[in-house]
Amino acid sequence: MNILFIGDVVGSSACENLRKKLPELKMAYSVDTVIVNGENSADGNGITPYSAKYLLDSGADVITTGNHCFKRKEMDSYYETSDIVLRPVNYSDDVVGRGFTVLDRGAYSLAVINLMGSVFMNCPENPFVCIDRVLEQINTKNIIVDFHAEATSEKMAMGHYLAGRVSAVIGTHTHVQTADEEILGGHTGYISDAGMTGVTDSVLGIKKEIIINNMLTGYPARHEYAEGVQVICGAVISVDEKTGICHSIQRIKC
Repeated sequence: MNILFIGDVVGSSACENLRKKLPELKMAYSVDTVIVNGENSADGNGITPYSAKYLLDSGADVITTGNHCFKRKEMDSYYETSDIVLRPVNYSDDVVGRGFTVLDRGAYSLAVINLMGSVFMNCPENPFVCIDRVLEQINTKNIIVDFHAEATSEKMAMGHYLAGRVSAVIGTHTHVQTADEEILGGHTGYISDAGMTGVTDSVLGIKKEIIINNMLTGYPARHEYAEGVQVICGAVISVDEKTGICHSIQRIKC
């Protein structure tokens, strides 16, 4: 099976561009399942029921998030009813929403886990302890982990920690695509960051003038998403559905 993972989608214009290009991408890479990190998909930061539904209607099978998952209060009720729009699994069971899902594909099943890092982030539970607990609950060899983390070292450590235990560990959050895709231990696809889906002439999707002024003066300003030429970043992961082994991982930027 071929899985298309789309890196952090930033704002409504990026959502619109993804909707336009996704059918073409799915055909080009013979994609069976699409996973989209949508935690910045709503204008003004975060994810809303509207932006989540927009991404699902555009062809996403699962939406993952990260540290902005609860930025918008209206998402609480949405998380309650959805089993394919995820928040980080590090939160306790008392917190609304799900941290992983298992898709039934008939001949096989595919688990998607949304995990958040702890370095430089406000993480409720140590991700290494958390993932061990979660994997005990999953009864399929086909497992994709979105590891939403700040530090490259923590992402690499998690990749090696899960080598041979999951099909792929895909890093998100930093919005800059890395050139380190590989297969760890002959089993687990890995990339430190899938990159950003949004406007290229920006600072991580935000208007560059706002970020530059903030760094010059220290004066806070409301972030506004940039406008202009769009890019879609992500990775295509090919997995043997019988063994869960990743045969190839290819980053894409288009």
